This record gives sequence, structure tokens and C-alpha cells, in this order.
Amino acid sequence: MNLYLFNLIHDLSGRWWLSDFAAIFFAEYLGYFLILAAIILILKEKNIRSRIYFFSFILFVSILSKGIIADIIKFFYHQPRPYALLDFKPLIEADGANMSFPSGHAAFFFALALPIFFLNRKAGYWFFGGAVLMGIARIFTGVHWPADILVGALIGLASGFLIKKILSSIDKNIDKVNESK
Repeated sequence: MNLYLFNLIHDLSGRWWLSDFAAIFFAEYLGYFLILAAIILILKEKNIRSRIYFFSFILFVSILSKGIIADIIKFFYHQPRPYALLDFKPLIEADGANMSFPSGHAAFFFALALPIFFLNRKAGYWFFGGAVLMGIARIFTGVHWPADILVGALIGLASGFLIKKILSSIDKNIDKVNESK
């Protein structure tokens, strides 16, 4: 199923320059725009406590999803990237020919989308859409399998819900301390 879905998406590459260009843009550069948009959304928050909360949320969820969970799995489980296994030149460069699973990009950008969704639902939908586009583009360009993207997305979302629960608990405890003064 993984190979079938990969071929379904990746076989579209190389047919039309515009689709290749779009895939390269989404796979490599869309993330910079999403990060910049997230920073702007947080800075537009008028409540300083809300700014700190969402900045912390994004920081911790990013570290947990990409910097800890995804990287630990990659360290122990060496899944060859599609281009390494199927012997073709990908449209973009990727680190480590055996570092495909899970997708760190998917883990990070789905993790980023969740706090944005809680901050601003409309923007959150756009961020999730961007994360999905990036995931599909990374399959299209030949650097990830569909399962890499799916598991990366699940890691990002699970990390997001875990960090939200922890931060909400801390926030409630701070409120209790402030009420008792």
C-alpha cells in the first residue's frame, strides 16, 4: 500500500514543469512562510499572557515532536528514502538516505498547526492545509513514503495534545496561586 500510494503521487513528477516547481516550493520553502505567519499571529495577540502561552506551546511541541520523538525513532529505525531504495534522483535534497521514517517535517508542521488552530481556528485550518500540502509535496519530490508523512503527522498531533494538556495544567495552577494572593 505504501509503495502503491508513493507511485500514485510520485509518478506525477517530471511530467510538467509547473507541478514540479510547485512541489519543490511546497516541500522546501512553504515551511518558512508558515513559521513567519505563526510568529506574526502570536505577535498580533494583544494579551501578553496569551502570547507567552502560545509561544511556549509552539516551542515545546516543536521540540517534543521533531527534536525528540521523530529523531529518536530515526536513530533506531533506519528506513531508506524512496530515492535510495528505488534508485532515482529526487527533485530536492534530503538529509540521510536511510532517515526517511518518520518525516520530521510532518511532525514539526502538524505540531505547529495545532497551537495555531487553538489560537485562531481559521488560520489553523490554513496551517493544517499547508502541512498536508508539504507532506504530499515531499512524497511527490521523492524524499518520503506516505507512511513517513502519516506517522510524522500523528507524532506532531499527539505531541500537540500532550503539550496542551501539560500547559493547561500549569496555567490552572498559576491561576490558583494568583487567586490565593
